[in-house]
Amino acid sequence: MTLRLVNPATEQPVAELKRAGVIETDRAVAAAKVAFPAWRSVAPADRARLLRRLAGLVEDHGEELALLETRNVGKPIADSRGEVGMVAEVFHYYAGAVDKHFGQTIPVAGGVDLTFREPLGVVGLIVPWNFPLNISSWKVGPALACGNTVVLKPAELTPMTAIRLAELALQAGIPEGVLNVVVGPGRVVGERLIHHPDVAKIGFTGSTEVGVEVMRGAAESIKRVTLELGGKSANIVFADADLERAAAAAPYAVFGNAGQDCCARSRVLVQRDVYDRFVALLISATGALRVGDPEDDATEMGPLVSANHRQTVASFVESKPLFTGSIPDGPGFWYPCTLVEATNHDRIAREEVFGPVAAIIPFTDEADAVRIANDTPYGLSGSIWTSNGARALRVARALDTGVLSINSNSSVRVSTPFGGFKQSGFGRELGMNGLDGYSEVKNVYISTEG
Repeated sequence: MTLRLVNPATEQPVAELKRAGVIETDRAVAAAKVAFPAWRSVAPADRARLLRRLAGLVEDHGEELALLETRNVGKPIADSRGEVGMVAEVFHYYAGAVDKHFGQTIPVAGGVDLTFREPLGVVGLIVPWNFPLNISSWKVGPALACGNTVVLKPAELTPMTAIRLAELALQAGIPEGVLNVVVGPGRVVGERLIHHPDVAKIGFTGSTEVGVEVMRGAAESIKRVTLELGGKSANIVFADADLERAAAAAPYAVFGNAGQDCCARSRVLVQRDVYDRFVALLISATGALRVGDPEDDATEMGPLVSANHRQTVASFVESKPLFTGSIPDGPGFWYPCTLVEATNHDRIAREEVFGPVAAIIPFTDEADAVRIANDTPYGLSGSIWTSNGARALRVARALDTGVLSINSNSSVRVSTPFGGFKQSGFGRELGMNGLDGYSEVKNVYISTEG
C-alpha cells in the first residue's frame, strides 16, 4: 500500500513510499537482534567514534535535512536549521558519554561488589510528527551509545528525515541492522513493536491517550517503557515581571511550530493587577508574528501538519477570540494565531489543542497562580515571569512540572534532563539521565574470603 506525503504549505506531493506492515517490522526486529551481539561488543572508544562521524554527517548535510523537514512538516526553515544543529549536538554529546556511563564499586563485608551498566537489546522507538528528526535523535543517540540496536518508527505523516538519518548512519560506518527505520501505521507497526517478544524496550513520544495503550501493551511482557506525552503548560506572569519582555517572548512559547509542541505554554496566566496591560502587549506582539512560506528565512510560523489536524484545532475555539491573526491566501493547512480569554475550567484550558491557540487566564496572587497551574492532569513544562527571585524559586518548587524556565521560555537543552510529571509521562530524555532508560544495572558480588 502506498503512502503519499504532501507539503503542508502547498498541499503538493513530496514523496510516495511503500507502507510497511507486520512482515517488514518483524524483518527489522530480526535484523536488529542479529546485529546486537556485535554492536554491544564494540569498544567504547570505537562506538563513540562512529557516533561522532554520524554527528559530522548530520552537520555536513544540514541544509538538505532542514529542507526535508520543512517540506515534510511545514515548519519554518530557520527552525528546521536550528533543530538539525541540535541533532548533531545530541550525537556529539552521546559520543562523549559512551565511556562515562559506568557502574560502581560498593564496600561490602567479605568481598567486593560491582555494578555494571548493560544494554537492553533491541529497542523500539516511536516518534511523533511535530519534531521528527529532533526527537528521533533524543532516543537513538542514548540507545546506540549504551550498545542497544534500534527499530525506529517515525510518524507516517513525517518520515523523510528519519529515513535519511538511517542512510547517514550507514555512511558513518554504523553496521547494518543497528539502526532500522520502519514506516507504517501506528496501529500496525507500533503495535507489533510493543508486542514483539524480541523488543526489550519502547521509547514513545506522543499523545497521552496513545501512551496509555503503549503502557498497557508493554505490560504483557514487562517491557521497559519511557513515555513523553502531552502537556498543557502554564506561562505565569506576575505583576512585578518585565511585562514588555514577557509579552514579547510569549508568542514564541505557544505559536512556535504552529503550536504543535507538547511544551507549548498554551495557558497564559496573568496577575489581575496587570492583566489589561499585559493582554494589550501580548496582542501587539502576536500580531507582529510573521506567518507565511516556511522556506522564507523571515517566516516565524508555518501551517499545521494536515487538513484533519486543522479541523481538530478549530474545534477548540468555541467563543469569540480576543485576537485572531492573519494567514496566507491559497493552498496550505493554515490556522491563525488565536488568543482566547478563558477560565481554567474551559475545554480550551483543559485539553491539549496542539495548535496556535492560547488561553489567557487571570489570577489573584501567588497561591492562586500555583493552584491554577497545577489544576491539570499534565505536568510537562512551563515558565515563571517575575523580578522576585525568592518567589520564582518558591513557585518553581510548588509546580508539578518536569521542566521549568524562569524569565524564559526555553525548555530543552542537550545536556539537561527532559520529561514530565503526572500524565505527561515518565522517564527522562537528554543529558546523562537519558542513558538510564537504555541500560540495566547488573550487580556482581565477588567473595574475597579464603
